[in-house]
Order: sequence, then C-alpha cells, then structure tokens
Amino acid sequence: MAEVKSNDSIGRTLLVVLVLCLVCSVVVAGSAVGLKARQQEQKALDKQRNILDVAGLATPKMTGEDVKAVFESRITPRLLDLKSGELLDKDSSKFDQAAALRDPNLSTTLAPEDDRAGIKNRSNTVEIYLVRDEQNKIQEVVLPVYGKGLWSMMYAFVSLQTDGRTVKGITYYDQGETPGLGGEVENPNWRAQWIGKKLLDDNGKPAIRVVKGGARQGDEYGVDGLSGATLTANGVQHTFDFWMGELGFGPFLKHVREGVLNNG
Repeated sequence: MAEVKSNDSIGRTLLVVLVLCLVCSVVVAGSAVGLKARQQEQKALDKQRNILDVAGLATPKMTGEDVKAVFESRITPRLLDLKSGELLDKDSSKFDQAAALRDPNLSTTLAPEDDRAGIKNRSNTVEIYLVRDEQNKIQEVVLPVYGKGLWSMMYAFVSLQTDGRTVKGITYYDQGETPGLGGEVENPNWRAQWIGKKLLDDNGKPAIRVVKGGARQGDEYGVDGLSGATLTANGVQHTFDFWMGELGFGPFLKHVREGVLNNG
C-alpha cells in the first residue's frame, strides 16, 4: 500500500506541474498578444513624432494625444510609385513595406553597381508624407531614406521644400552606429547644418556632399562630415546618392519641381 501511495503522490505532483505549465503558457501568450498591440501602437506613435519633428511641427511638451492630433490635421500620408514618380490613389494605411520588400513582384533587386546605399533591394512603392499649413496648402514633403553605415542600417526622414531640392529638416531616428562618433548623425547641431542645403543641382542630379574636414562656408551643397566616423559619413553620402537618384525619389522630385504638389 505504501508503494501505491508513493506512486499516487508522484502522479498528483506531475499533474499539478502540468496544470501550472498550462496556466502559465496561457498567461504568457495572452500577455504577449496584449503587449504586441501596445508595442505596435507605440511604434506608430514614434513614427508620427519623428515625422512631425523633421517637419518642424513637434514640441518638447507634446503628449501622445497631441502628436496624433497634429499628425492627423497637418500630415497627409500618400503612396508613391518610385519608377514613375506618380502618387497613387490607394489607402496608405494598408501598405506594408516590409511585406513588399519580401515580395519579388512588389520590389526590385538592385544590381551591385546601382546599390549605393547597400540595401540590396527596394520596394517599388513607398509611403511619403505631405505637410500642410493651417490653410491646408502643401508646404513641404517628408521622404523616408535609409542606407548602410559602419555597423547598422541607418533610417532617416528628410523634409524638403516644395521646390523639391531644398532641405527643411533631417532626422535619423533608428541607427546603431558608435556613440559619440557615427552616432552623431542624431546630434541636433549636425542635423541643423542640413537646413537650407540643396540635395539636387540645377539639372536635378544628386548634389549634396558630406565633406570630410568640413564644408566651405556658403557651400549650398556641403555639410560637415562626422569627426572620427568616416565610414558612417560615407554611408550617409551613399544613402542620399541613391535615394535622390533615378532608382529612388528622382522621378518624383522631377514632378515636384514641375509643380505637382500645387495640385495636392
């Protein structure tokens, strides 16, 4: 009888362990689902805040609700066909760029000689952002750009005036470069140098230059390099060489210079 009781005790212990594991699994799975929704909401909010920042519409005391309200009233997301440079009449909220990049029918594999930014392939469609003033007139356009630095892929937004050439703001919002060196792409002082610079020359060709040792005073195409971070600075240069060119936003910016935003 004693042996039976011992076996019975072991069985009950195992049953309790299994039940506890099942309960814990349910709790963890439920928490993961709940957290995922919150994480996605926070990610969307951070994206909106970065767009408002580069557009000059963000303030330090903005709450999450403030960000959502200003974004909704002043920013119009639009889908853009990169090849034609035409804005698409499609719902941008349903666009998934990560999925597009994985789909060979929705993306373009870049030849090594064309892949200046080191991104390997790019989506054929991208989401851009039209910034409107209080009278609902388009006053600038925000473009997403990204490219490989020394250690990481560096993601940024750049805001342009309606001439399609002149920078109004830039922000690197996701990068893993060395703090104090390549990480200075997030330094407000370095970012401020870009304001008023020309990304394109008079012929619409990429012309912005990140100058090692510092740009000459009055150089409308030059910004200072990053001290001690030549490879990161090269990554910034290559990013803009690609995205302002024909395989990037070049066709769209040509339309912008021709006045397409006036019909926006």
